[in-house]
Amino acid sequence: MRRPLLFWLTILLVSACGSASRDPTGLGDLGDGLKVLFVGNSLTYFNDLPQMVQVVGEAAGHEIAVRSVTRGGFALEDHWGSGEALEVIQAAPWDVVILQQGPSSLALNKIHLREWSVVFNEAIRAAGATPALFMVWPEASRPAAFDAVSDAYSQAAEAVDGILMPVGEAWRVAWEEDAALAFYGPDGFHPTELGSALGALVIFQQLFDESPVGLPSTMVPTTKGLETLTLPSHLTALLQDAAAKANAVYGRR
Repeated sequence: MRRPLLFWLTILLVSACGSASRDPTGLGDLGDGLKVLFVGNSLTYFNDLPQMVQVVGEAAGHEIAVRSVTRGGFALEDHWGSGEALEVIQAAPWDVVILQQGPSSLALNKIHLREWSVVFNEAIRAAGATPALFMVWPEASRPAAFDAVSDAYSQAAEAVDGILMPVGEAWRVAWEEDAALAFYGPDGFHPTELGSALGALVIFQQLFDESPVGLPSTMVPTTKGLETLTLPSHLTALLQDAAAKANAVYGRR
């Protein structure tokens, strides 16, 4: 069937507009503010820690875009092997790339964390970003391993001259004030929302060099679609103070 010329012109115009608006990276609009990428596993994606960090940042008056590449059980070596994390690192002008794997408290795992942080560091620096290490925690059944976890992540951060975000140490600081705080989930390893929220405060401070002390209990984001983050009012000051203290003693910028 013959079609009018106007019909074909319309088809071409719609097709061109669709091609022009397509996002080849899949990352969406990152805006003009701080751009942060998380590379980690379930300790990062539980409770959507990256989104929590963005909410805290926006509630504090900052413009920030956060994305993540996370896979359950992945170490940094696994992320490098899959290639996805490297592709995303190279796809956008990130300011900070935050690396995380398991506790890495055992000697061999500590070596792997440091070595693969160095490998990622080359790609991160080449892309114009700064590397950061998100220090996690051991299983609840191994509280004596906290020092080894802290040491492993500290060494990795030093090896890449990067930022150290001592979330596990913030948990310990908070427990000194209230040993009953529930940071571990039912499996004794993954964090509760409270544990992740404290982590978000630690990471926020390291990203913006701004203390979380004094932020409101209810933090409302400016980006449409993000959920409000609400801390228990009777614990807000304790959590904020724990984050600030951990960063002062263990953090690295």
